[in-house]
Amino acid sequence: MVKSGLILGLVALIITALVTLILPICTPILAIIIGFFAGYLAGVFDKPINDGQSAKIGAIAGAISGVGAILGQIIGAAINASVVGPEGVMEIMRQFDIPVSSDILNLYTPMVYGSAICIGLVNVLLMAGLGTLGGLLWHQISGKKSQPVV
Repeated sequence: MVKSGLILGLVALIITALVTLILPICTPILAIIIGFFAGYLAGVFDKPINDGQSAKIGAIAGAISGVGAILGQIIGAAINASVVGPEGVMEIMRQFDIPVSSDILNLYTPMVYGSAICIGLVNVLLMAGLGTLGGLLWHQISGKKSQPVV
């Protein structure tokens, strides 16, 4: 479970950081996919003997890979914040005729990191939940075939 969590955590870190640069709100979609595969891969590596163990290792693998996703979300947000900055956001909002207050200069950085952490925590929960599903699915497809018949 740790092996699959770390492998897919690294994948999640890289992909989530890149997607956060373009559209940060889309990272939960990645969390669903990567979390599922982390749970399935945990079943492949650990070969649990029943549904309960499959669900447990899948959830742990998903949560471990979720740490990579939250780090990628924060890294992507930091790069995005340094490139765009509060002045860039104000300019974009003015182009769309959205009223802008000068408070955005003071609130920009906390809002960027706060939203990145919130979305990252949602990603961790999704990844743990879908990791559970991935582990259970592995057990239903492959795990029952590999066990001796009693």
